Amino acid sequence: MTAMPFLTDEHRIFRDQLRRFVDEDVRPHADEWEVTGQVPRAVLERMGALGFLGIRYPETYGGAEMDMLATVIFAEELGRSGYGGFAITALVHTDMASPHLANAGTDDQMARYMPDIIAGRCITAVAVTEPDAGSDVGGIKTRAKLDGNHWVLNGRKLYITNGVLGDLYFVAARTDMSQKSSRGTTIFIVEKGTPGFSVANRLDKSGWRSSDTAELLFEDVRIPADQVLGQIDGGFYAIMQNFQNERLVLGAQAMGEAMRALEITLDYVKDRKAFGGTLWDKQAIRQRLSQRWAEVAAARAYIYQTALAMDAGDDSVRDVSAIKALCGDLVNKVMYDCQQFHGGFGYMTGTEIERMVRDARVQAIGGGATEVMLEEIAKRL
Repeated sequence: MTAMPFLTDEHRIFRDQLRRFVDEDVRPHADEWEVTGQVPRAVLERMGALGFLGIRYPETYGGAEMDMLATVIFAEELGRSGYGGFAITALVHTDMASPHLANAGTDDQMARYMPDIIAGRCITAVAVTEPDAGSDVGGIKTRAKLDGNHWVLNGRKLYITNGVLGDLYFVAARTDMSQKSSRGTTIFIVEKGTPGFSVANRLDKSGWRSSDTAELLFEDVRIPADQVLGQIDGGFYAIMQNFQNERLVLGAQAMGEAMRALEITLDYVKDRKAFGGTLWDKQAIRQRLSQRWAEVAAARAYIYQTALAMDAGDDSVRDVSAIKALCGDLVNKVMYDCQQFHGGFGYMTGTEIERMVRDARVQAIGGGATEVMLEEIAKRL
């Protein structure tokens, strides 16, 4: 893919470091993680030691204080690893869970948790989704009631990435049932091992196999008042705020996956012999792959442009929603064609393209389904 002209030398060095890490520390071992269903903690600690887990966080806590473009590069390169489960394990930690602390944490909360988060010693998860609350955050039913200087939390969360692996959970609960959810939801910091908090089920998935996903149960979990994150009853807006970061990151991850799929498919069709030549000699195949390459290049440019706008403080809700909808569908179109041109080989379990097809499917669902994103765009047209 063509290099983005507005990237600095720092960005390019960062990308090179990520690619070396993926080549040396991820690809040789990630098939094992697909079987065990979890990325080893040592790998995440290695990422922390290399400075990958605190890209935009303060240097005070060990962060790099880089920009949104660096985050996009990070998500792309993890997606380009070809292992969506590994990628999302890290990205949930860096860009979907821990930003809640970075955005709203007190000085004491930041000092207590952020150094270990950046170092990879404390893995984070965000617990919003429930059986009746996915893209519709307003459907949250988990409740928290104030009892003296503690909040008592009851409810359950579903489809929580890093639910088993996690050490620190940012949990959304209703704190004022007399108000609508947008004014009565609060985020709580819940540590693993807190009495009454448990992993109810480890869930199985068709893709993202090396990422653990869990159902969490909260039964009279007592949370000290100083573990409230941000404003009481202000959690809905905190969730909405971070959705913009999350959805841009998912779009970048999806395009990293699409780039990898095109790379391996181009190699395959240029080598595969059929009908007196190679598959690349067939006009229909090379034109289809050329079309997909052009679409991915355009989507990447849109992502980078939006990252620049977000760094400048622009309101990017419409563009981020468009990126999430566009890239979630586009990566699946790319995967369909790439698997098609691998023929029967691409349908065999254990091949890279077969795994990537399974991994990509959720990109049109998780983090805001395509249909929900299109409605967000429509509201702003």
